[in-house]
Amino acid sequence: MQPGAPSPAAGTVAHRGMITVAIMLATVMQVLDTTIANVALPSMQGDLNATQDTVTWVLTSYIVASAILTPVTGWLAERFGRKRLFLTAVAGFTMTSLLCGVALGMTEMVVFRVFQGVFGAALVPLSQAVLLDINPRERHGQAMAMWGAGIMVGPIIGPTLGGWLTDALNWRWVFYINLPVGLFAFMALMAFLPETETRKRRFDFFGFALLSLGIATLQMMLDRGEQLDWFGSAEIWIELAVMISAFWIFVVHTATAHDGFIDPHIFRDRNFTTGLIFIFMIGIILLASMALLPPMLQHLMGYPTVTTGLLLAPRGVGVMITMIVVGRLVRTVDARLLILCGLLLTAWSLHAMTDFTIVMGRGPVIATGVIQGLGLGLVFVPLSTLTFATLEVRFRTDAASLFSLVRNLGSSVGISIVVSLLARNAQVNHAVLAGHVTPFNPALTAYDAAFAAAGSASATALLDAEVTRQAYMIAYLDDFKLMMFVTLAAIPMLALLRRPPAPAPR
Repeated sequence: MQPGAPSPAAGTVAHRGMITVAIMLATVMQVLDTTIANVALPSMQGDLNATQDTVTWVLTSYIVASAILTPVTGWLAERFGRKRLFLTAVAGFTMTSLLCGVALGMTEMVVFRVFQGVFGAALVPLSQAVLLDINPRERHGQAMAMWGAGIMVGPIIGPTLGGWLTDALNWRWVFYINLPVGLFAFMALMAFLPETETRKRRFDFFGFALLSLGIATLQMMLDRGEQLDWFGSAEIWIELAVMISAFWIFVVHTATAHDGFIDPHIFRDRNFTTGLIFIFMIGIILLASMALLPPMLQHLMGYPTVTTGLLLAPRGVGVMITMIVVGRLVRTVDARLLILCGLLLTAWSLHAMTDFTIVMGRGPVIATGVIQGLGLGLVFVPLSTLTFATLEVRFRTDAASLFSLVRNLGSSVGISIVVSLLARNAQVNHAVLAGHVTPFNPALTAYDAAFAAAGSASATALLDAEVTRQAYMIAYLDDFKLMMFVTLAAIPMLALLRRPPAPAPR
């Protein structure tokens, strides 16, 4: 790969504030759509005449399309210009959001969601690369704090906003809400974003095809594994074999090709390579916990959708508090120390979540949410800053694409693992708890009269329902404990990150 097209010097960029606002609107718009549609699926299922299995393609099609196209962002930016690509992505995402809102059938919806993922794939890596380019190095911490706020708060407020829009209006407004945001972002970017020079760069179609095949089969395996009983299904085995083969051939091709899809020299930067591993693990923690809490609060504790969203909102407050502070702290405090504090806070919150009970009040949910938000914010911004601190500028857009891709893959893997373990552990826990429900258990003698009055069949059903609730609660606690261990396992990798040299005085 030859050196990339130069960007305008950070100190000479005009209208930096308006560019930042437009970029963050586009970023939040794209990130919101990864979770905002989740709570609207039951309403979509009825209106689109979809089954329980097929309606999940509304989510899967978007995630797979976005994951496949994310790595190609760097090539597209060099070939057609960053501004032109950004404008095309925002316009396409906004238009396909409108089409998703007016879809009348399941086939139309899936097609429109695929194109929405295609256009949205470039938004997050482009936003990160542009923010790094338009800010001098001493302001990179603040720039990444702002970018990280959009990346992390978006998935948190998505279910809340989606639930409110679905209840107050209808599920179509989950997509319509993107229209004013996208229109404003497009006009601001068109007016203020400077263009970069273009460069003809050979497109490694073979490498792209291999990477796309590997990502697609991985996502398919993760999304469908729970429905198909994982490795009890021939489809999952085929997807696993294709995924391993595609990734293996891609690695060999990348290491040996003269001008491959990804320049292998990018991985010689130790901070960047370590940062990719780190962000994979953070992706597991960030969205996996968000996948567990809503069903736990709704199904086990009986909270309605809107109340569930409000209980999760303090997590976003914790993130925002950290983002306000950490952008400045990263200038004076060793970023690795900030990451360590963030990981410890996150592990502490997850440990506290292992004490949740079905009969608890709202306080523990709010408190642990704030602490976890503070912790994740302390990790995300310094990690983003360190990951790109020692990387050559010419690799920045490609690196941002890989950073976003790995974060999304971590989220997919994390959600798949915790959901699968939840179902399996709930079955095991149910069997163990049910083994203690016998006429000879002295703890149940007090309830004999109540069971007799309710009738044998009704009493058995009520008892089984309560055993199931308790079994699922224990399974949720097991998942929280697993995520705590994942968080603690990331701490030793801090030794691999290098503190960047201080910027030269201006």
